[in-house]
Amino acid sequence: MIQKLLKPRVVILGSGWAGNTLARRLRKDLFDVRLISPANHFLFTPLLPSTAVGTLEFRAIEEPVRTIPGLGEYYQAKARTLDSEQKFVRCQDVFKGNFFDVKYDYLCIAAGSKTNTFNTPGVAEKEGKEVFFLKHLHHARQIRNRVLECFERATNPNISDFERRRLLSFVVVGGGPTSCEFTAELHDFLKKDVRKWYPDIIDLVKITLVEAGPGILGSFDMVLAEYYLESLREKEIDVRINTAVVGIEDRYMDNKDDDECQLDEGHHHYTVAKLADGDEVPFATLVWSGGLAPVKFFDGACIEMERGRAVVDDYLRLPGEKGRIFALGDCATVKNNSHIATASVAEQQAYYLGDCFNDYYSKLDLLEVEEGEDLPLPGPVYPALMPWAPAEFMNKILCDSSPKFQYKNRGSMAVMGSGGGVADLTHTELPIVKTKLSGFAAFVIWRTTYLTKQLSWSNMMLIPMYWFKTWVFGRDISRF
Repeated sequence: MIQKLLKPRVVILGSGWAGNTLARRLRKDLFDVRLISPANHFLFTPLLPSTAVGTLEFRAIEEPVRTIPGLGEYYQAKARTLDSEQKFVRCQDVFKGNFFDVKYDYLCIAAGSKTNTFNTPGVAEKEGKEVFFLKHLHHARQIRNRVLECFERATNPNISDFERRRLLSFVVVGGGPTSCEFTAELHDFLKKDVRKWYPDIIDLVKITLVEAGPGILGSFDMVLAEYYLESLREKEIDVRINTAVVGIEDRYMDNKDDDECQLDEGHHHYTVAKLADGDEVPFATLVWSGGLAPVKFFDGACIEMERGRAVVDDYLRLPGEKGRIFALGDCATVKNNSHIATASVAEQQAYYLGDCFNDYYSKLDLLEVEEGEDLPLPGPVYPALMPWAPAEFMNKILCDSSPKFQYKNRGSMAVMGSGGGVADLTHTELPIVKTKLSGFAAFVIWRTTYLTKQLSWSNMMLIPMYWFKTWVFGRDISRF
């Protein structure tokens, strides 16, 4: 117990790719590691779109925080404010809303981000009703239930043809990998599974993907992005590029124009997505996955921000905090060397920071450091090029070490439902052939890579079992 109290306390905010990886990597014999997060699990986000349609089940893509070996304490709470002078974080538990303080010697902010609505009118107001985000497990559950609800309602013989078509109109906003992968998964679910149980109305289904930029998958090779775009259109998905959603508005049916609709005014209400080109798309389900915004914690913290992300130096330290506070993952950006907010970047930053702590910061005696004195910089650290822990030894062979964080390009992948996808390996620094793949080969690489990156043997077994179940028996259409 005395030895535990003498160990420097590292407090981590967040249980995502950055926070969870860092918490697992830190040596618990050297540090008292404590984690604070409103989510008591790590979410394997690349597989999240699959859960929204039942290809995978929710618990197969999450790992409980408390399974982290040697973790000192976990608090299911939200970090609200930071006092860097007294070195504590004020937290609010997610159950009763009670506040409490957690002191730290080192603070690692890996709080992630939230969905950015860009202040589009109607999006926040309709969230959870007709509009849904796709960032957490509860979002995927909401979407899955909403899709099935719309089909059940569309079978009602008393509704008009217009209302039936609106209920079966699905809009996805955003052209990144998450949006595109969900769109493809939704198409497969509707055309391969729902079709069997709702044959009379399946032809009324319409899927619309809206992207404000000139194309989808903007970080991918242009040829692959164009291939993905054309493949979506071949699936009869209405892809609107160079078009932004500028508002979500309510409309009401006019009985004079629709003799079939003889219901009270509440049932005449419907929702439309207003587009920048003046068009309106009636819908019952809209999935918004376009952009990132800072979480509420940063509103009460005196931290320099740039485009909604905390500014850090080349060592992932917050400027002016004497080397005691770090930020990593989606919530952080390296000054003059910004990286795209991806799981790969967050994971590599966690590997780097974990090695800095284990190899260098652990040797500091904080009791001998004078108040206000900057802590020394770390020594050389090898970057985390290899995406699998068993192959970590190859980093020392393939890479040069540096005291500064080094990001290594591992390539980009996006799956396209069952049997398709794209893999952009043209700029990868992995010891493989630099190429670009599409179709079934990319699909196999995508599934193999993410299956082998699971943190537990249970999920590594469950995921292929659910894939096999989907392939043989189809997806479940139960709503609960």
